[in-house]
Amino acid sequence: MSIQSHTFALSLVLSVGITMAHAAVPVEVFKSPYCGCCEQWMKHLHDNGFAVQGHSVAEMPADIKKLHIPESLESCHTAKIGDYVVIGHVPAADIRRLLNERPKAVGLSVPGMPASAPGMDDPKVVPFETLLVQPDSTTRIFARH
Repeated sequence: MSIQSHTFALSLVLSVGITMAHAAVPVEVFKSPYCGCCEQWMKHLHDNGFAVQGHSVAEMPADIKKLHIPESLESCHTAKIGDYVVIGHVPAADIRRLLNERPKAVGLSVPGMPASAPGMDDPKVVPFETLLVQPDSTTRIFARH
């Protein structure tokens, strides 16, 4: 095999590897059909490299309901990302961190609708926290914003 052939083969392998490393992570969003901020949060995820698929639903699917998420953590939308559930206006960077660290958890939640969270986009900065939801439904602070 010539040096040019080796170079081409190496370039092909590297480009495929880079493409796979940057493949969009699929996100399935279950949202209220009446809430515009859900669409804005989905756009935030899309703009940050996620492959977002939205579903307008009257209630959460059974597989999410069986997780017994405390009502205090609920929001206008819930997403499934891999083995995790993401509830509310969680920043894309927090989701990436969750997927990189892979903690034993149900997922993440930003309870309520903080004004400066992604999708709400109020220019006034209002501090909020992203919570890590543990398998026993307790939480701990995952990130502060």
